[in-house]
Amino acid sequence: MSQQEAVKSLRTLGLSNYEAQVFVALQQLGSGTAQEVSDFSDVPRSQVYGAADDLAERGLVEVVEASPKAYRPVALSTARDILTDRLETETDRAFDHLESIRTMESGPRDDQDISTLRGRQPINDRIATLVQSATHTVVFVSPAAEATTDRIADALRVAGTDEVDVTVVTADDALEDVFADSPVSVFVMSQDNPADFAGRALMVDDRTVLLAAETDDEPIEEEALWTGDSSIGRILSTFMRSGMESGRKRQQE
Repeated sequence: MSQQEAVKSLRTLGLSNYEAQVFVALQQLGSGTAQEVSDFSDVPRSQVYGAADDLAERGLVEVVEASPKAYRPVALSTARDILTDRLETETDRAFDHLESIRTMESGPRDDQDISTLRGRQPINDRIATLVQSATHTVVFVSPAAEATTDRIADALRVAGTDEVDVTVVTADDALEDVFADSPVSVFVMSQDNPADFAGRALMVDDRTVLLAAETDDEPIEEEALWTGDSSIGRILSTFMRSGMESGRKRQQE
């Protein structure tokens, strides 16, 4: 990792630009005065004092009381623990505040809304949440077993236990074992079936639909759109049911 990359990563962990530059410089120097740190980095000497003192308050730097005053970084293992704890604390604090001001679960606001998601984790979470909202029907298209995460699988099992009609459509017979001891029905498309999975899909109660496809746009691995309890969802549900029934008929022929 280059010096610039190290500085960028430390800024992500909560250090200011000058703090990150001073900390990286001290790692390379071992210890140094404000002038030495300034000469080694792009930080003006007048700014080194404040940045180094702030690092000392965080517990990341030792102050060597000499003339002139010098600074020495703590062990990297200690710095890692300090920054990790700080990041976790700030993350908890931020989401505690968000939870206290959140008024309702986010979702489409009218019967024509379509929402988009980017990233596999947000899509996985949305699929599981939509499954949990089902009252009578769930159809989940999972091209391969790995497309069904543990959380999604658990949500499907719970829905089936709650007397929701749950069907998983797949090309991977490994999912039969995943749901072997549950009320979830698994429909495996045979190799002779011309079905071509463009990605994952979910239908809930014939009115909520999510469609997801992989993308080459790094670092985003998957994109999705979904619409809940809407006229658009009902139209898409009709197409999904038609496609599934066609696949079943081909399977039986």
